[in-house]
Amino acid sequence: MNVVLQEWLQKADEDYCVATREIRARKNPAYNAVCFHAQQCLEKYLKAVLAQEGKPFMKIHDLDVLLNSCLVFFPLWDAMRADLKRLSQYAVQFRYPGESADRDEAVLAVKIMKRCRAEIRSSLGLRD
Repeated sequence: MNVVLQEWLQKADEDYCVATREIRARKNPAYNAVCFHAQQCLEKYLKAVLAQEGKPFMKIHDLDVLLNSCLVFFPLWDAMRADLKRLSQYAVQFRYPGESADRDEAVLAVKIMKRCRAEIRSSLGLRD
């Protein structure tokens, strides 16, 4: 595994840990943060793939755009499109006043993150 890929995966897994730890918090869970970090985890996984393949990418948070770039290498990932589109909105939706995530939204975000992360890791030959 090259150093760039490894660094992207470490960053992605930090977001994974934050989201999974925070969703289990009994006192004052930060559901907005759960949704944000779930999105960030998958964004970084997709960018890791692009970095590994030497494909440039813009500094964007749109998981659908990143997915489109990854489909050249992993066409079956198109099955994740609906999930990634849902998570994509969390890059900014709950980070500012006006909207807040609730428990159900955060639980769904973690489920999507775990499902998509498992698929990506499997495709990359990585184990948990």
